Amino acid sequence: MATFHLGTQGWSYADWVGSFYPPGAKQEDWLPFYGRVFDTVELDTTFYHPPRPSVVRSWARHSPAGFRFTAKVPQRITHESRLSNMGERLKEFVDALAPLGEKLGPLLVQLPAEFERDPGTVGVLDRFLAAAPGDVQLAVEFRHASWHVAGTYESLRRHRAALAWTEWRDLPRVTEVTADFLYLRWLGDRREIERYDRVQVDRSAEFGAWEADLKRALPEVREIYGYFNNHWAGHSPASANEMKTRLGLVTVNPKSFWRQGELW
Repeated sequence: MATFHLGTQGWSYADWVGSFYPPGAKQEDWLPFYGRVFDTVELDTTFYHPPRPSVVRSWARHSPAGFRFTAKVPQRITHESRLSNMGERLKEFVDALAPLGEKLGPLLVQLPAEFERDPGTVGVLDRFLAAAPGDVQLAVEFRHASWHVAGTYESLRRHRAALAWTEWRDLPRVTEVTADFLYLRWLGDRREIERYDRVQVDRSAEFGAWEADLKRALPEVREIYGYFNNHWAGHSPASANEMKTRLGLVTVNPKSFWRQGELW
């Protein structure tokens, strides 16, 4: 049976105070509280710049044993340099996350929407994946449909990299298994939701489709990582718990901790 790690994309949202975090909760207490409800989180801040060692050590210190951090590869690598000659930069990024130790999960290579598949970019991606440290799990998110072809999947399998299953705007849904783990992202549209304190979009149909796809893929993988964005339905903790419920996984009600949390 595959091990599930389902959570959210980030934890630092002021709108969660009073809906997920206890009323009056201080920002320094958010990650420890989050770690009592979910066992994983996707780091979005790493997309903008590699983290300082002190910050990484703080993440490790304020999360429980068995917790998993996944991290977006910096935009300098994915968007500015388009992966070209970035093998060394990737190694530096991995080194920056080393204080996480066993708490480090896969790294997400999110490619820009205008990064199309052609002979040149195919070669760039292949060389980038080949240069990745052998002990690092990579998931690749393509935002241009030209990559959704057999040749892409074969390349990912050769390098043991996962194709990120992503729900984003009108991007075609692709659920190809290319590694022994899955990486899923539910993104939504940033233009539709302004506050993140409650569910605002009915995603019942989408939940049902993803549930079926996940159950189909279970025999093929060892681990499944999945992360909800607030823009998908309005309040990503509720979405993550909804998916866990549908899959028969144990959920934790954050409000069960509020009595002691309100003393912070």
